[in-house]
Amino acid sequence: MSSDAESANPALAAAFAVQVQQKYAQEREKRLRADGNEQYIDLSYSDKFKHFRDDPWVDPDAPPAGANVPSGSRYKVLILGAGFGGLLSAVRLIEAGIDVNDIRLVDTAGGFGGTWYWNRFPGLMCDVESYIYMPLLEETGYMPKHRYSYGPELRGYANLIAEKWNLADKALFQTEVRHLGWDDTTKEWVVNLTQMPKGGEEREFEVQSQFVILASGVLNHPKIPKIPGLEEFQGHSFHTSRWDYAYTGGSPTNPSLEKLKDKRVGIIGTGATAIQAIPQLAKWAKHLYVFQRTPSSIDVRDQRPTDEQWWSEEVQGQRGWQRKRNLNFAAQFVDTGPKPEDNLVNDGWSKFDSYSAQVGSPTLVTMETMAQHIAALHALDLPRQERIRARVDAIIDDKAVAAKLKAWYPGWCKRPCFHDDYLIAFNQPNVTLVDTDGRGIDALTPAGVRAAGAEFPLDVLIFSTGFRSPTLGSSAGKANLTVIGRGGQSLEDKWTQGVSTLHGVLSRGFPNLFFPGLSQSGVTANYTFIMDSLARHVAFILAATKAQAATGQRVAVEPSPEAEQAWTMQILARAISFAGMSGCTPNYINRECELDRGSNEEQMRTAQSAPWGDGFASYLDVIEGWRAKGDLEGVVITAV
Repeated sequence: MSSDAESANPALAAAFAVQVQQKYAQEREKRLRADGNEQYIDLSYSDKFKHFRDDPWVDPDAPPAGANVPSGSRYKVLILGAGFGGLLSAVRLIEAGIDVNDIRLVDTAGGFGGTWYWNRFPGLMCDVESYIYMPLLEETGYMPKHRYSYGPELRGYANLIAEKWNLADKALFQTEVRHLGWDDTTKEWVVNLTQMPKGGEEREFEVQSQFVILASGVLNHPKIPKIPGLEEFQGHSFHTSRWDYAYTGGSPTNPSLEKLKDKRVGIIGTGATAIQAIPQLAKWAKHLYVFQRTPSSIDVRDQRPTDEQWWSEEVQGQRGWQRKRNLNFAAQFVDTGPKPEDNLVNDGWSKFDSYSAQVGSPTLVTMETMAQHIAALHALDLPRQERIRARVDAIIDDKAVAAKLKAWYPGWCKRPCFHDDYLIAFNQPNVTLVDTDGRGIDALTPAGVRAAGAEFPLDVLIFSTGFRSPTLGSSAGKANLTVIGRGGQSLEDKWTQGVSTLHGVLSRGFPNLFFPGLSQSGVTANYTFIMDSLARHVAFILAATKAQAATGQRVAVEPSPEAEQAWTMQILARAISFAGMSGCTPNYINRECELDRGSNEEQMRTAQSAPWGDGFASYLDVIEGWRAKGDLEGVVITAV
């Protein structure tokens, strides 16, 4: 739609920008649905479709780790989650002086890795640079094999961390925490667990822990759409987070999907998972049908092996290099003001200024300047989105297909994607894009999928339909558990009325319970740096609390009412920084636009649950300055 003439003429450029915004609004309108987030089936709560979340990676003949833990066991710290977030929580606690033998990790998975345990689909890689995403590289001395690490390496690295810090035998796997209850007499949490060994009998038991850390992640509960005829399809089907290599052939380390050579394959979804799996499916399927509701914005990935000389000469051995690189990366997401002179990561993420709409920026925004702020974000974003749309035209041979693969929304509205092989897959004769023009699938039939006015016979249907929205529920709800604090209050009820915390990690009425991320804390595009920064903060608070207790004495730590209220007011004062998210196309972040449709009261509660609006560097400055004072300002410690 753009031209050199428009770029040279300010009036034409302004008119073009208005035209693009109108196109964005039209495309958004097509995708709005009255049922919002209810259009999906959350597999965590579905008995009918629970087979979609069965663990395909566990050996049913091997007893789960922690199978012999007796009921009534006591721990100092229980960490819910054994992905990178849980491992970082444990490592930073150990560094802060907590004995590793006093720590236990609990996870429903059969091993370490979190999202990298569950997701093993072909083509899986991290979309954030490995040198900043893989935590503790300086401590382990490990060199990632590629600029963007593949799934098997990330899963292996999680196990490496567990081994190095003696955590391998400190985990209870295939175990779900269903209920936490605070005992104010003993100052500890009573934890109800259910061990669910594959092929074995469930075992319910109870343990006590003085401190609990909820580190279960944000994208770990798969969902599928409520499509008419969902139970009628007679072919094979599975969700990408539980890839069925027994059907497709290959393995997590061998993407040779040879069993698909005579199969008609359908995949629903074109998001961050699908763009990695589709090029692999296209190589092997007899025919691949890609069912698209909304195209992703696909920028260059530029994947390459790690340059060992660069690593040894410019990275390894430099004290604090990974933190420096992460801070440099986070500092790139500013919509105004200076940035670091050197862009150390120097990739598609770190050149994405307008992503500040989603992660915050130091820009001062008020009700009076909000419209100007949003306009400035769009002005930053438009050249990038135009370049990405032009890239589609440059790669795709069929111009009608190219038109359907263009993303018509601001770049920050959906998870930005980066891939070198996705678009070109649609030039293959065995790949058909079925664009539904925003409507989605009409129905499933016994033989296949009905969409876009036609029926497509399939042998196998793959759901690449994502996960429960990370903006839904409290930290307890995200982990599928009930947390009952002092006086019988549930965390879910408290947060339904309005999130209130200190620094996003502690909430009054729930002593000794830490929930690192993401409401009321800082955010950036690298999730593991968020988790590491919050793990350090939690470890500091816990160690300082422990230091104030007499030997063997139990204590309870929580925010004062005044400190919690003051922090919540700071969050609210900065929430307007995220005004650019309003009006986005439906997606999992805005709960399929449910967040845009709420009453004023609901909008206020949404704002109260927002991250720190001034950007991640600002958030770190605040919490690290608080730690430097050393007096635990705003924290109340009560001894037994």
